[in-house]
Amino acid sequence: MSHSASASTGPAHAAFTDLAARIDAALPQTQCTRCGYPDCASYAQAIAQGEAAINQCPPGGAEGVVRLAAITGHAVVPLSADHGVEGPRTVAFIDEAWCIGCTLCIKACPTDAIVGSNKKMHTVIEPYCTGCELCIPVCPVDCIQLDNASGGATGWAAWSDALALQAKQRYQQHRQRVPLEDAEDDGFDAQADSTTTALSSTALSRPAATAVAAEGIEARKAAIAAAMERARQLREKGSR
Repeated sequence: MSHSASASTGPAHAAFTDLAARIDAALPQTQCTRCGYPDCASYAQAIAQGEAAINQCPPGGAEGVVRLAAITGHAVVPLSADHGVEGPRTVAFIDEAWCIGCTLCIKACPTDAIVGSNKKMHTVIEPYCTGCELCIPVCPVDCIQLDNASGGATGWAAWSDALALQAKQRYQQHRQRVPLEDAEDDGFDAQADSTTTALSSTALSRPAATAVAAEGIEARKAAIAAAMERARQLREKGSR
């Protein structure tokens, strides 16, 4: 057995795996990426490796820092302002009157808490929403807002172990359906590439597949642009 192989299965690796798991279990599992990592598990691994500080999770707040300090033996420090501020637990709300059914928020949701179909109204399943905010920047018509779901309670006081476990389980199910590398590869260009690859594996010739994929992406862009323009005109009429 090589040295690298034994290192990946030896006592040191087992200790690292255990530490990362305990750190991950102490996070609220919003999967919001505000810590600077693609998900809570990645942040936990970075802490365990000594590559990240324990104060980069705004949803966990000050109590979250205390929890991580107890696990890692690090000193308790204030929450990093560079990564956000502690606040109440929130849930997303979609204004159905403005939703154009683009499905971009559905793809962005890490816990599959948004349901709907192309060109149809979308809605949020409130109990499954972690308030991660990842759906907000991808919405082309700004029809998503956050509602306070915990009143004056913030950080871990606004969460519970049961909510965190539910969020983690739903995220794991989401990851099985949508691998992390695919989720990170966003945008119309990436969609065009994947569509072209899929079409190329059929009886279509490569030039034909490329042309069909390009037409599909351009049509999608045009549809969203037209919907955005209609929404803008309606907003202008409403403000008069």
